[in-house]
Amino acid sequence: MAQWDLDGCCGAEESIFLGFYAGYVLIFIFINSWAIMKPMRLLSVFVHEFGHASACWMTGGKVKKIEVYDNEGGITGYSGGWRCCVIPAGYVGAAFWGGAFVAMSGSRIGSTIVASLILFALFISLFHDPNKTVVFISLGFGVLLLGCIFIEWFLFDPFLEYVTLFFGVFIGIYSVSDIYDDLVTRTADGSDAVACHQMWPCCLPRCVGVQFWFIAFAFQVLGLYIALVLMVSNDK
Repeated sequence: MAQWDLDGCCGAEESIFLGFYAGYVLIFIFINSWAIMKPMRLLSVFVHEFGHASACWMTGGKVKKIEVYDNEGGITGYSGGWRCCVIPAGYVGAAFWGGAFVAMSGSRIGSTIVASLILFALFISLFHDPNKTVVFISLGFGVLLLGCIFIEWFLFDPFLEYVTLFFGVFIGIYSVSDIYDDLVTRTADGSDAVACHQMWPCCLPRCVGVQFWFIAFAFQVLGLYIALVLMVSNDK
């Protein structure tokens, strides 16, 4: 039975999980801008673009290309689909997946599902006119995640849980930070917030940004809460 009140938290396993979570947040705060973290920033941009693509597919559209650029921008070319769903799905989708990855990283099965989902998305992107950066991201993270899955299941555990937790924290916090920098503090022509404002004139771009920011922050908090609920429930 799910322990929604977190009765029994926090034992050694949950404390270690929270320690890693806090450590990953600090890593993001202090070294996110370093060159060594660029692959993770590019992966976060990829998740943003794949959010657009996923919403397009789910609403009957066709994705023509998924591109991520070395300057940490990206674009998803598509036709059809419900624009009102596709446009918000970049920032909101990336924040959702960041929270979902955190939520599922408390167990071997959950972390394996997370790694498999990322591998699947990277693989699918290779069939949609990817640019060189997307190819490099797909191959690099594909090899990394396959190696981590092998280590988890055949050599040492827990291992994959803390890898996918890092992915979830980084992608989620990157979304929160990116929304604040791009949509809350300024209004940039061509941004998703401006596109939303064009569809719903009553909602100003910065207002859209604030809504996205709260949603992104809530997804990350909810993901951590669900991870703890699942871990405590399994202990019971």
